[in-house]
Amino acid sequence: MIDDWPFFEPAHHACAAEVEAWASIHAARLTDEHDADGSTRALAASMGEGGLLRATQAPLDVRALCIARDILARHSGLADFTFAMQGLGCGPMSLFGCPPAQAFMADVQAGRALAAFALSEADAGSDVAAMATTATRDGAGWILRGEKTWVSNGGIAGGYVVFARSGEAPGARGLTCFWLPAEWVRIVARIEVAAPHPLATIALDDVRVPDSHRIGAPGDGFKVAMATLDVFRATVGAAALGFARRGLALSLARAKSRHLFGAPLMDQQMTQAAIADSAVDVDAAALLVYRAAWLKDQGAARVSREASMAKLFATEAAHRVADRCAQLHGGMGVVRDAPPEVLTREVRALRVYEGASEIQRIVIARAEAAR
Repeated sequence: MIDDWPFFEPAHHACAAEVEAWASIHAARLTDEHDADGSTRALAASMGEGGLLRATQAPLDVRALCIARDILARHSGLADFTFAMQGLGCGPMSLFGCPPAQAFMADVQAGRALAAFALSEADAGSDVAAMATTATRDGAGWILRGEKTWVSNGGIAGGYVVFARSGEAPGARGLTCFWLPAEWVRIVARIEVAAPHPLATIALDDVRVPDSHRIGAPGDGFKVAMATLDVFRATVGAAALGFARRGLALSLARAKSRHLFGAPLMDQQMTQAAIADSAVDVDAAALLVYRAAWLKDQGAARVSREASMAKLFATEAAHRVADRCAQLHGGMGVVRDAPPEVLTREVRALRVYEGASEIQRIVIARAEAAR
């Protein structure tokens, strides 16, 4: 459950209770790391049936999104991933509109379809201005050509948000965003990662896209991407917070149950220090995450600084908590599929996706310099 802090309204406590009730019954039951595709489909269907996916589309309540990811990550990394991608993959349409995608968005909210967000390329991840995929005007539409990689839900999504260089201005100012049904996209390869998630590289083979499928104005793709990430970046911190809570709970259980030299492991001062440091990491992460979410919900135009702080600290803190958890479990901390080992694999990617920790530091430093 969420902390009783002034960031939250009664509706948020109700949201937390709803997500916790669903997760305690379904999250672990529907998660099979050896079948990421099947698990993602099953989790989305159950979330849609349970009404959890309402929060992933407009009107977006960032605190509700963070609460859901906080709770889901504590129960299951794949459950958190599934929820997050239904939001991120529909985020541009929720914020900027796209009439042809409305039926698809209804299916996503119901859990009948999966959404994908295709921004990164092999040579253009954090440096969006290096994007090579092109969108060329062709009469009343566009021709899209290029490849995207690290596409979450790639290969199983029903629709893809795609960013391409349209050339209205140099660098990041010359990008445009589009929504494409899955049949317009070619799957080049599936990508296997440490904590299994559906990922793929996709190709756009001279795809003809009607102008009605454009999201935002021509040349506003970077604006669309940043506005979407401004909402969802804090939720990555919330997922990290949920993982950290899980790591702290596992650490406490181990420290209380394991005996060393005739006394509980918890009696050792170094164990107490590890538990204390993890507790501080959890609370500090929570404060940063929910501050960023609260500011966005209060109508702040941009919360890039606060969202980057939340994402940076919470993901790095989750890494520290997971490492302490594995250390306290000794040999069991590195046994494949043991809870501490699973947690260690799950938290690692958070320090990379939606802006690596190094990029968050750049964003924060520039924001400080401009204040």
